[in-house]
Amino acid sequence: MTGTIVKGIGGFYYIRTDEGVIECKARGIFRKNGTVPMIGDIVDISREKSGGSIEKIYERRNFLVRPPVANIDILAVVAACKNPDPNTNLLDKMLINAETAGIEPVICINKRDLASPKELEEVYRFCGYKIFAVCAADGGGIPELSEYIRGKTTAFSGLSGVGKSSIMNVITDNFMQTGDVSRINRGRHTTRHVELMPLAGGGYVLDTPGFGSMEITAEPSELYLHFPEMRNRVCRFRGCSHITEPDCGVKDALAAGEITAERYESYKEIYEDLKRVRKYPKN
Repeated sequence: MTGTIVKGIGGFYYIRTDEGVIECKARGIFRKNGTVPMIGDIVDISREKSGGSIEKIYERRNFLVRPPVANIDILAVVAACKNPDPNTNLLDKMLINAETAGIEPVICINKRDLASPKELEEVYRFCGYKIFAVCAADGGGIPELSEYIRGKTTAFSGLSGVGKSSIMNVITDNFMQTGDVSRINRGRHTTRHVELMPLAGGGYVLDTPGFGSMEITAEPSELYLHFPEMRNRVCRFRGCSHITEPDCGVKDALAAGEITAERYESYKEIYEDLKRVRKYPKN
């Protein structure tokens, strides 16, 4: 029997199949070869009196490290118009990680009832990302987002307090335990475990832990390829860093207003961070 791992708790995995959700344990062979089942894995299971066992894990199309989840179609990167204020550098890192993992990134701007989303939309106007401005509080913009992710597996990611779980509450009509925004406006995330939530029209949604920092694995020389508005610019020098060299197509586009200053500054900051990591790797 084949199914999808939708939840894992305490060594037990819950597999959604045509016969319903079945509780399973993983065979010892997986521990021996160092393979750990992930949420989103497509697996073959065998039925037993007390539940079932995972017999085979199919090859993953992609996966995320945090949280450990596989076979994601869309990473919905969530930012808030206000409370907390947008962190475009962190947002850009999430977009980069989605692309390097082979996952389609989309931008979801929440809390449009507190402030206009236009300023943040302006930052990404030349990037080519799909952008949804929504309000989890009144449901504004949610139907358009729901239609776009229908039939797909979508992970929601973002800074603590931006409203990922609240958006999913509206999309799935299920209650998910979440924390109120803290007094210092950093947010408090209390999702208890990673779980794929089924959508009425097909597909799944997944919440991810809130966080305030993120590491990326892109090479410095290839970073510009993960900035869609930069990747096709023509420069005079091969291997241009787009920072100090003359006759740089990226800097020309910046001067012409075809690349926003916020995105370019984010690029430079991430580029220098990656160079430091390569020069002083962690032990």
